[in-house]
Amino acid sequence: MTDSATTDAGVTLRAGDAELRVEPHQGCRLASLRIRGKELLRQGEKYGAFVMVPWCGRTDQGRFRSGGELYQLPLGSGPHALHGTVRHAAWSTVRSDERTAVFTYELTDPWPWEGRVTQAVELAEDGGGVTLTLGVETADVSFPAQAGWHPWFLRHLGERDSGGSGSGDGVRIDFDPEWQEERGVDHLPTGKRVPPRPGPWDDCFGMPQGVDVTLTWPGEVQLRVASRAEWVVVYDEQPDVVCVEPQTGPPNGLNTHPQLVTPIDPLEVSTTWTWRTL
Repeated sequence: MTDSATTDAGVTLRAGDAELRVEPHQGCRLASLRIRGKELLRQGEKYGAFVMVPWCGRTDQGRFRSGGELYQLPLGSGPHALHGTVRHAAWSTVRSDERTAVFTYELTDPWPWEGRVTQAVELAEDGGGVTLTLGVETADVSFPAQAGWHPWFLRHLGERDSGGSGSGDGVRIDFDPEWQEERGVDHLPTGKRVPPRPGPWDDCFGMPQGVDVTLTWPGEVQLRVASRAEWVVVYDEQPDVVCVEPQTGPPNGLNTHPQLVTPIDPLEVSTTWTWRTL
């Protein structure tokens, strides 16, 4: 086992036929997930599977209220604040061994409150899955927050792992949500829940019994994304990638579904991905 406080070295975990690489210096994202040598995640510093904390998706014009105060978050390339503050930050590796690793990040400006984010990554002993666990704690003052993951899965598996069209048929996404959050022209939920609609999607869905989505690359790999979280964003509007994003609230949730992190009640969420070759 390695105990450290470094932020510059990637961490590679291995078990069975699976190999997973985490890059703490790039937002603690999963940079690579290989099953029997086949890459499942799009490569590149913006891709892989990154952490969304302390909010998920879009926050309306970067503004939200808490305790009667109005706060302004930095905006992305468009009109909204995107995906939290930690996805490009340098995290610290607390410890790692062959199958497990733990990482931390200290919340600070531009987030208005101090706190700590922890991500634990654990490959199953047989190499048939991985469990990701996020914890958000406050240093002192309570604050609203969300947490989740934004994985970029390749639509095609094959030699062109960087995002091109590899061999085989494209991935199939199967899930059975209870509702879909109606999306407005500003790409934010309107607050109205509608029956699930066919894709293509850049949409949030409600799964009150827990997120349960299966990705199938015919003849190659089947992967199930599960979580006790009740919301999932599914994105499949690009030709080379699809995203399945379990999260603790819908986009703009700091305004519509705030979850308070207190000194005695941290925000905790896990997702487990299990897979099998076909």
